[in-house]
Amino acid sequence: MASFDFDAARRWTRFDPGRTLARRDDAALPFADEGELAGAALLLDTCVYIDRMQGRAPGVLSGLVATRQVNHSTVAVQELMHAVGVLRPDDPRTAAAIGAIERQVKAMPDHRLFEPDAEVLSRAALLAGMLCRLQGYRDDARLKALQDSVLFLQALKLGLTVLTANVREFDVLLQLVPTGRVLFYRKA
Repeated sequence: MASFDFDAARRWTRFDPGRTLARRDDAALPFADEGELAGAALLLDTCVYIDRMQGRAPGVLSGLVATRQVNHSTVAVQELMHAVGVLRPDDPRTAAAIGAIERQVKAMPDHRLFEPDAEVLSRAALLAGMLCRLQGYRDDARLKALQDSVLFLQALKLGLTVLTANVREFDVLLQLVPTGRVLFYRKA
């Protein structure tokens, strides 16, 4: 960790547009198109697994997952396991939900499951802190900002494209780090 560039961090955190960053119009964002399924390898956001498990995955999502190289992050595994912990044991739907999550996690091939390294984690913490300051995030939104930042920067480092339906948060990340790659889809 001694190699982390605090001078760059200081320069980066001076960024202040004087306003919260607004979500851009859909026309300015990279949305998935059923006519263009081929492309860069993907890193799946947690919402992809959830939408597929809950039957909210649009056809374009299924096409992308079938056509492109799909990669997974331990960030998504962490978020899915958090969901297991949050589920109420006395709810009759819990056993089925845990079973679906278990199948999702076990289906991730080891050679396609990536852990963020110390550089990604530290830069993501910096980026998430900036998001919280610029966007006025509080409470649970702060943790979500950290997880999204880790996934975003992990994909950037690995040369992957994040696949997500989370337009609002990842659009802001793209505005702060335009070299990142994200592909959005709309839930069915």
